[in-house]
Amino acid sequence: MTTLALHRPRLPLPLVVGASVAAWLVAWLANAPLADWASFTLLGLQRGSHLGDAVAFFLLDVPKVLLLLLGIVTAVTLIRSFFPPERVRIALEGRGVLAGTVAAASFGIVTPFCSCSAVPLFIGFVESGIPLGVTFAFLISSPMVNEVALVLLWGLFGPGIALVYMAAGLVVAIVGGLLIGRLRMERYVEDYVWALQGTGGSSIQISLTWAERLSDAWGYTRDLVRKIAPYLLVGIGIGALIHGYVPTELVTAIGGRSNPFAVPIVVLIAIPLYSNAAGTIPIVQALLGKGMPLGTTLGFMMAITAISLPEFIILKKVIKTPLIAVFAGIVTAGILFVGYLFNFLIA
Repeated sequence: MTTLALHRPRLPLPLVVGASVAAWLVAWLANAPLADWASFTLLGLQRGSHLGDAVAFFLLDVPKVLLLLLGIVTAVTLIRSFFPPERVRIALEGRGVLAGTVAAASFGIVTPFCSCSAVPLFIGFVESGIPLGVTFAFLISSPMVNEVALVLLWGLFGPGIALVYMAAGLVVAIVGGLLIGRLRMERYVEDYVWALQGTGGSSIQISLTWAERLSDAWGYTRDLVRKIAPYLLVGIGIGALIHGYVPTELVTAIGGRSNPFAVPIVVLIAIPLYSNAAGTIPIVQALLGKGMPLGTTLGFMMAITAISLPEFIILKKVIKTPLIAVFAGIVTAGILFVGYLFNFLIA
């Protein structure tokens, strides 16, 4: 008896991509009217009421943020597949201090980074002979200019605010890296890390097809959405409560232009709230809607994503407390500067 194995033919890659893009666009365009209908027709909530506004905010933002993550992060990850960490490390080797610092800060935008990556990245850069200031420019930029936050800001608020966020983070990273380089703090790096310098690293080059890159990008995005979904729902829930129930007067009293200490206050509030960047965007959206200035709001978001106690604890394995203190101080000072600067520039 002969058994025939039937294989379903694979659809052409352009057709799959085109159909996926079309489905994404339809879902994006239908989201706002569906959220409005569900809130005020299906649930019968009163338009303009506290509960109605909060529920409408939540039902609108959950699918909106998920669509942004699924669509744009997949595209960003696809582009990022051409810049693996090994290639970044090789590209930074042998550059001058200024050029290397600018390049490292720029690479930080497109390179995935989290607290658990701090030690291997730091060791890998030092091992390759990359100057300490250049290394810290990367370590500052990568969490501060978070790719998820950048994508969501672009989708929710437009390219202007997103580019302001990116430029501000880059400036802080470049200045911070140059300052740490000038301070000559190499003595605060653990001795065993310097012992690794010059031992070299892997230079394996892997060539991927477009289908493999797309599959990897979709897999990364799917895993990312699963991982941050709880933070996302909590963040949108908090944003909905702020949008529906928190009086505008309270927000402006704490973070408004009339309070000269608004930026440091919101940064202090943000530090213990360290969370995934995706969960902060709906809160930022609600605070802006309540009248909090852009600079103060950016300071709040940057502090949540960049001043990370877990990251500092992990870095303690490779650098000593004085260098960690300088690193944290530079990031905090940069965030305060960005907050005040953009409050001044954007009235």
